[in-house]
Amino acid sequence: MQNNHKFHALINGELIAGTQQMPVINPSNETILTHCPRVTPAEVEVAIRAARTAWPAWRDTPIEHRRGVLRAIADCIEENAEELQRWITLEQGKPLAGAAVETSQAPAILRYFAEMDLSPRTLQDDEHQRAELHRRPLGVVAAIVPWNFPLVMACYKLGPALIAGNTCLIKPSPTTPLATLRLGELIADLVPPGVVNILPDGGDVGPLLTGHSGINKVSFTGSTTTGRAVMRSAADSLQRLTLELGGNDAAIVLDDVDIDAVAPQLFALAFINSGQVCMSIKRLYIQSGIYDRLCDALAELAHAAKLGDGLDPATQFGPVQNHQQFEAVQKLLELAPQHGRIISGGHTYGPGYFVEPTLIRDIEEGNPLVDEEIFGPVRSLLRFDDIDEAIARANNSPYGLGSSVWTNDLTLGKQIACRLESGSAWVNQHFAVAPHIPFGGHKQSGIGVEFAEAGLHEYTAIQSVVIAK
Repeated sequence: MQNNHKFHALINGELIAGTQQMPVINPSNETILTHCPRVTPAEVEVAIRAARTAWPAWRDTPIEHRRGVLRAIADCIEENAEELQRWITLEQGKPLAGAAVETSQAPAILRYFAEMDLSPRTLQDDEHQRAELHRRPLGVVAAIVPWNFPLVMACYKLGPALIAGNTCLIKPSPTTPLATLRLGELIADLVPPGVVNILPDGGDVGPLLTGHSGINKVSFTGSTTTGRAVMRSAADSLQRLTLELGGNDAAIVLDDVDIDAVAPQLFALAFINSGQVCMSIKRLYIQSGIYDRLCDALAELAHAAKLGDGLDPATQFGPVQNHQQFEAVQKLLELAPQHGRIISGGHTYGPGYFVEPTLIRDIEEGNPLVDEEIFGPVRSLLRFDDIDEAIARANNSPYGLGSSVWTNDLTLGKQIACRLESGSAWVNQHFAVAPHIPFGGHKQSGIGVEFAEAGLHEYTAIQSVVIAK
């Protein structure tokens, strides 16, 4: 693979060099990695028209053929996994091992949706009438993808959209378009023209899609602030929405745990992808009996962590993905000494957008370091005495994406998990997502769900067919 590869957008089955180009920055060294197309509003309109034109034929294509297309895309990702992993690491910053997770999960998700059943359900069949429930495709889906998991998130929107009979416009993040564009180049001959379109942009195309009367559904993953804007924009045309938004996930750690066993797990799940995961642990509520010892164990792990270029096999954590996010994390770090005590990290360095894994102890709610979602490697360690108190504090947040409980008492762990106000609640694990398990957010962490049958149904409309006898 060469960094001078000429990337193309995919519009109506054609690979388009584009009339405009934009730079893509390598976050590990702040150099221009390459340039790629930046679609214009006119090209967006061409893509929407192409998707609308292609939709009736794709809708009416037998589902077995649609299954075959998804399997072929999955095969393509696996056959080109090494190249795609390298592009992910170069543009996103994560180590190659993390990129390999994306190239293994993406085809697995596509194959999962390829086997999903959309057969009609019989609701009534007697001497008076037969009533059936059908799931019908919506039309054109706009899939807006963030920069933390660029390939796998594109695929977990593409899979249910295509198997349900919709056509799709994928808009990758402006800072991580390359792996998705390369996927489009590789599958251009596998899908009918217009069924899949990939539209790289400079941050200006999202509003063109979310407010467009030719778009029937928007599936958006990103910040809560942007999710509100998407919802407002979609109001006029009443687009269907799936919004997977921000999270400020709490982990409640009881004093009966084995510190040596759980500390590495908590550390990995707090700092996965350099803390740039909506469902990672961001607030650790630690019971007083083990507070000091667990803080020390986590700090020791942080001190030993290896930061660096994701292409280096020794690297455990890469940089923050882009300059804007790097600046946001730097500003929060400046507040840390006012609210708690830094026991690891606290520094940034370059070239590249590197932030040391930072842990802050002796901190309480009421400041941005605890109350806001930090999309970077900065985590708060909070002390609690009473379990009811910990649950109340964990729930006292506008977010409700994920949460977890850590204890040797599984019965108690389940009881606590069921009291947490989050779309996913785990016991002795966190961020345990899988294609067959729905995930979505409560409160301001989103609307709708991804994955599983419930996630597939988000890409369909119910039609009741009732026949008099």
